[in-house]
Amino acid sequence: MVGVRLRIDIGSGCSLGPGKIALLEQIERSGSLSKAARILKMSYRRAWLLLEDLNRTLGQPVTTASVGGAGGGGARITPFGRHVIATFREIENAAMGAAAQKLDWLLQSGVAPQPAPVAPRRAVTRSLAKVTAATGDSDPKKRGRAVKPP
Repeated sequence: MVGVRLRIDIGSGCSLGPGKIALLEQIERSGSLSKAARILKMSYRRAWLLLEDLNRTLGQPVTTASVGGAGGGGARITPFGRHVIATFREIENAAMGAAAQKLDWLLQSGVAPQPAPVAPRRAVTRSLAKVTAATGDSDPKKRGRAVKPP
């Protein structure tokens, strides 16, 4: 399978890519910037800055926010924001299809993607009790240093 990771540069200071689109899609699902940020494992500040960047660069807001209160605040995607998401996904799908078509010969030639090499782990040859006995320290962390195995 061929994968494509698309980034569209808009002007000199902004790009539109999978991260910003995922943020917009998650805001659409959750109705909240903070919930979307938590789900995507990013800070609220980072998510807010990404949205500000999009709003500034695109010249129109991609989201609207309501102030918190008893019912809590929230964020909603604007119609323009939905159009940005849909357009990005269409371009991404077209790019993926074109890449798969153009690179089909590569996959058919028997070249298969290789997993990243994993360094073999060394087997532990001595128990921790032997290491601490050799150093004469029953609790090496008390003095702020770790015992390095021989």
